[in-house]
Amino acid sequence: MPGSILGTSVRRVEDRDLITGASTFVGNLSLEGVLHLAFVRSPFAHARVTGIDTAEAAAAPGVVAVHTAAELDLPAHHGLMVVNENVPRPPLATDRVRFVGEAVAVIVAESKAAAVDAAELVEVDYDPLPAVVDMEEALAPDAPLQFPELGTNLASGERSDVDALGDAEVVVRARMVNQRVAVMPMEGNAIAVRPEESGGLTIWVSTQMPHAFQAQAASLFGIERDDVRVIAPHVGGGFGGKAGMLAEHTAAVGVARALGRPVTWVESRSENLVSMPHGRGQVAYYELGLTRDGAITGMRARVVGDSGAYAGFGGKLVDVSTYVMAQGVYDIPKIGFDAAVALTNTTPMGAFRGAGRPEATAHLERIMDIAAAELDIDPVELRRRNFIQPTAFPFTTLSGATYDVGDYDLPLREAMRIADYDKLREEQARRREQGDTVQLGIGIAVYVEITAGGGGTEYGSVTVHADGSATISAGTSGHGQGHATAFAMLASDRLGIPIEKIHFVQSDTAVVPRGGGTGGSRSLQMGGNAVRAAADDVLEQARRRAAEMLEAAVEDVELTDDGAFGVAGVPAVTLSWVQVASNGDELSAGLDFRQSDATFPFGAHISVVEVDIETGKVVPLRHIAVDDCGRVLNPLLVAGQQHGGLAQGVAQALYEEVVFDPEGQPLTATLADYRMPSAADLFWYETANTETPTPLNPIGAKGIGESASVGSTPAVQNAVVDALRPFGVRHVDMPCSPQRVWSAIRAAQAGEDGLWREPPAVFDDLPVRTGSSAGASGGEI
Repeated sequence: MPGSILGTSVRRVEDRDLITGASTFVGNLSLEGVLHLAFVRSPFAHARVTGIDTAEAAAAPGVVAVHTAAELDLPAHHGLMVVNENVPRPPLATDRVRFVGEAVAVIVAESKAAAVDAAELVEVDYDPLPAVVDMEEALAPDAPLQFPELGTNLASGERSDVDALGDAEVVVRARMVNQRVAVMPMEGNAIAVRPEESGGLTIWVSTQMPHAFQAQAASLFGIERDDVRVIAPHVGGGFGGKAGMLAEHTAAVGVARALGRPVTWVESRSENLVSMPHGRGQVAYYELGLTRDGAITGMRARVVGDSGAYAGFGGKLVDVSTYVMAQGVYDIPKIGFDAAVALTNTTPMGAFRGAGRPEATAHLERIMDIAAAELDIDPVELRRRNFIQPTAFPFTTLSGATYDVGDYDLPLREAMRIADYDKLREEQARRREQGDTVQLGIGIAVYVEITAGGGGTEYGSVTVHADGSATISAGTSGHGQGHATAFAMLASDRLGIPIEKIHFVQSDTAVVPRGGGTGGSRSLQMGGNAVRAAADDVLEQARRRAAEMLEAAVEDVELTDDGAFGVAGVPAVTLSWVQVASNGDELSAGLDFRQSDATFPFGAHISVVEVDIETGKVVPLRHIAVDDCGRVLNPLLVAGQQHGGLAQGVAQALYEEVVFDPEGQPLTATLADYRMPSAADLFWYETANTETPTPLNPIGAKGIGESASVGSTPAVQNAVVDALRPFGVRHVDMPCSPQRVWSAIRAAQAGEDGLWREPPAVFDDLPVRTGSSAGASGGEI
């Protein structure tokens, strides 16, 4: 076999098109006769729609049609997951609107400018209704109801019937806010739809999951799945915000079918900030029980998830991935976990990088730091006393997850070494002793997360052509992660064909027959292993053909170091891939790789910040991220994913937050108001990896796409609070803005804690969770 390139930093093969402008996005498409869409959106968070006058808009220059829900009669539907089957969202509002930015009508015009201008001419009569914005207030008995027929704003919920704290000698409590954030991909939502003469559809869409989009579109419009072709061209970022079919997508398909002409819609940034599903959005009440020497005896969590309007699936993540990962890296004997999902008059909630797992880690790692402070134990030492030990794996948690492999102290040791942890504590002590106005904070977070949730299958194919080049494909759908590079490396490693002769195909349902798309950090371990298996299949076909050509036994034919076929012990006679592949039909294999379960990457982050106690300003100085994603295929790609996750994780801790006023009006609907940091606001990260290969796939790979966003946020938040500890501050909610930090210091000086208040009463009335499992330690949940 040729020398392996796996584990080396091969440069990304896809970047040339992106940086030279040769890439094609939905907004770049030029379709003959295409019409442009613009949506009329609600200015109210909650109101009855009593009338819509479209006459003036319909008469405007360049306008082809104006449609409301009454004209199009589009199917109402849910997002990626169904939170409450009784509240599907109509693609265009019917009798009432439920958040600012909800689409009420759609303009169809010959140009985008004409469509946008005509949207201003539509007159909508609204009868304003009381709105509820705060997720906890939404669950109060007297809260305005989003769906009066439901009789409640509780979209779903479950509780555990466990006494988790009865054995505790010490109990620490905290109410923690994991704030709503915007997904903010560089490219917003975009779609182009062309009806075909056959009655089918061709859809170009900026999505993470083309095949899922195909299935949903076919189902909603009663079309055979094979008659719907979905193509995701270059996609300018997804981060969970482009999973599933959104209301505007459905409307675009409906308009194209109604008019029999191609249509396109490309979201503006202001639209994106109010219409693309938001992420995070939880309020968590955690109680951690311990012995006085720091052994955890149990944990009780009551968590509210904000689903926004129409029970956006992001709210349900509290009862899915946040619940599943509640135990984290610790051996916790008992856990009580209650989850309530609230309807609010805000943008529907969806997934954002990590989708419930960062929230679980943020809650747990904050309460661990609070416990360390209460017991006066170093936060590193408290964590070490409670880690699940390496000999315990595979380990089944109290929520039923089976961790494949882990050694949680391994990345922690490496992070402490890189950071020079003891020296940092010495510098911190010096500043505290001298009473510096700029204090040093050191934050720790140790995490485990879930990737390729549930395992399953993924498609991959390899074809070697007569000229010795190869085409590979996978059912994943890359949008910046480096799939073309990683999958070509795997094929090159197995076949000895140079990477520059390997062409990668993806994200076209007419070319790639099936696939799960990209989400949950599944691509390398699922799609990569599928491509690897297909390459092995092709290699075996080639060996058999070469054996016939060389008149040798198949078992004697081998692939040499220079990528040719030869007979063992007879080095003088070889056949190239060109000779073998051209001697008959193309060599090809397409197959499904199956993985039995999820994998569980883990890691440790250390954040170092300075906090000006007079102004509350936080300046991040260093961030050390040691992430273990199993076998590292390409260190350059891994570092890129770490840097991206760190940027978003640090941003949540310090800067970003979606804010509404009490009437539901968005206050962060432009980039002038939404505090997304630029490169100038950030700093250089110190990234490293430990490698603990998973036994669940041949590569040994686990996910890396979301790991850094899981570990970074609580590390930074812990660092900020650590800097303020001498002043009596026990907690600061995110984002840790100067105002919040300054206010926390002043509140502590006034003797105000604010760390805990009683959770909403709704938790007492939730149904008891069914299907709970006992953990490997014999505990309860």
